[in-house]
Parts: sequence; C-alpha cells; structure tokens
Amino acid sequence: MTQQFGATSTTEDVLHGVSLAGRRVLVTGVSAGLGVETARALAAHGATVVGAVRNLAKAEHATTQVRADAEKGGGSFELLELDLADLASVRAAADRLNAAGKAFDLVIANAGVMATPFGHTKDGFETQFGTNHLGHFVLVNRIAGLLRAGSRLVNLSSAGHRFSDVDLADPNFAHTPYDPWVAYGRSKTANILFAVAFDARHRAQGIRATAVHPGGIMTELVRHLPQGELEKMVAQINAQAAADGKPPFEFKTIPQGAATSVWAGVVADANAAGGHYCEDCHVAQVIPNDAPKGLLDGGVRAYAVDLAHAEALWAKSEEMTGERFTS
Repeated sequence: MTQQFGATSTTEDVLHGVSLAGRRVLVTGVSAGLGVETARALAAHGATVVGAVRNLAKAEHATTQVRADAEKGGGSFELLELDLADLASVRAAADRLNAAGKAFDLVIANAGVMATPFGHTKDGFETQFGTNHLGHFVLVNRIAGLLRAGSRLVNLSSAGHRFSDVDLADPNFAHTPYDPWVAYGRSKTANILFAVAFDARHRAQGIRATAVHPGGIMTELVRHLPQGELEKMVAQINAQAAADGKPPFEFKTIPQGAATSVWAGVVADANAAGGHYCEDCHVAQVIPNDAPKGLLDGGVRAYAVDLAHAEALWAKSEEMTGERFTS
C-alpha cells in the first residue's frame, strides 16, 4: 500500500476522483463535527448515507450542507434515531435497519463522548465505556447480517487509548477511583479491541474492520472539559514537545480529522488496514505497552491490538449487555 496521504490530507483529498455511487453507508454521530463532515464527504461522492443520531432536531439543522452536497453529487442522506447510551434505543435502531433489509458497504462508528463527569448510561454502565463501546458493540453486531462481502467497519478511537487499557474486572469504576481521562482511555482502547475481534470473526466473509485516530480537532467532544483545561493540556504537550526537540501540537481542521475515517473505509487496502489501528491516513506502528503516554508520538499500544485481549473484551461485553453474538 503506497503512502499517498498524511496528517494534513482532507476528506476531499482522500476521495478525489472516487465515485461511491451504489454504496450504502451508516455513520453514527452526525449532528456535529467529524460525523457531519464524514457524512457530507461520502454523500457528495454519490453514497447513500444513513446518519444515526440521538437528537434528530439538532441533526436536521446540522446536516443542511450534507443534503445539499448529496444532491449535487448524486448521493442521498437520511437520519435514524439512535441513543448509544440506551440499549433499548440501540436495539430499536438495529431493528429498523434489519426490517428495511438494505445492505451496507461501510459502517463508521463515529459517535462518542470524552472526559465526562462520573455517571452511568440508562443501563447502568459507566458513561464513556457504555456510550463509546457497548452501544456500538450491540448496534454493529445486531446489524452484522446487513454487511455484504467487501464491506468495512471503521471504529473511531483516539490516541487517548494510551491513557489506559480496559479493566475487565471493574469496567464501571465500582471499585476504582474515577478519573475522566482513564475512563476515556478505557473506552478508546475498547473501540480498537472491538475492531480487532470483529475483523477476526468476519474476514472469512470478506468483511474487514479497523480503528482510527482522527487527530486532535476542536469539536463538541470537548464540551465536558472544565474551562481552561484544554489550553492547559495543550501547553503541557507543547512543553514536552519542546523539551524533546519536536514541533508544537497543531489542531487539525474537521475535514482533515475526518480524512482518516474516510480513507480507512474507502481507500485503504483492506488487507493492510483490517484488524489494525490507523492514524494520519496510514496504518500505525505497534508500540510497547510501557512507551511514554505522549499523544504526539503516534502508534498504537500493543494491548489494544492483542487478539486474545480483544476476545476477552468481547466476552465481557456480551456478559454486560446480555447478548451473545456469533460470527
């Protein structure tokens, strides 16, 4: 696989000259930020895009440009109600998709929350693990029968997976002091491990899965951070970068941030990206579990792409959700 794109590539760079006519895509979290741009880029290149959102009214307003670009590009766009923090809503959304019986070529599990105060989903799961991982785990597995051969699953993860591995003994912080960044790291590691296990279970049917880090982007994802905390974090990152002789951190634009999702879902070689973690439009290098937690160095921690660990998370996720999914 030749390296054609990088950190500054945009969705339009990645999809230049690509027609997605006849392709059907599901994208979660299309009411703001990366989800809106991801849906827009795909629909603008001819795809039929289903956008799954918790707040339909907000999404209707946020996706005006998506519909306009879809019309110009020969694609289409529709909304589906989905609250990932409520498994009843997740199951209802999956039921609607299965009842429609229309196959998908690509699912991008984009929605998520970050560094939330301690809380629980409607089913009693810690908010970040329940929303970012378990909601998508149930949704994707329930509609797996709609994924046709050659289709792909893209799970949005983060360099934040380096903060922490999943804790299968205490996923809901029942016995562990809560830290919002540790919880975020657990959920983002889970997103990668889910992709690893899903890929292993479905690749024989020609269905591949990968996880991606979009990069640092200013979106609504930061809404739970206390005032000034983001600026403090960036200052710390840049101080360490300067000490290491590295350039300072720079935020990506939203089209740059959505590029890796689109690249992994449409452009990347399926055999190269399948079962792996991607960043800046390339497959990331696996780094040791004890490597520094710096967010600028790139790479994926070994614990996040370990298949046995992924299968253990799969079993725990089935136990927590009360569902069993076979390949």
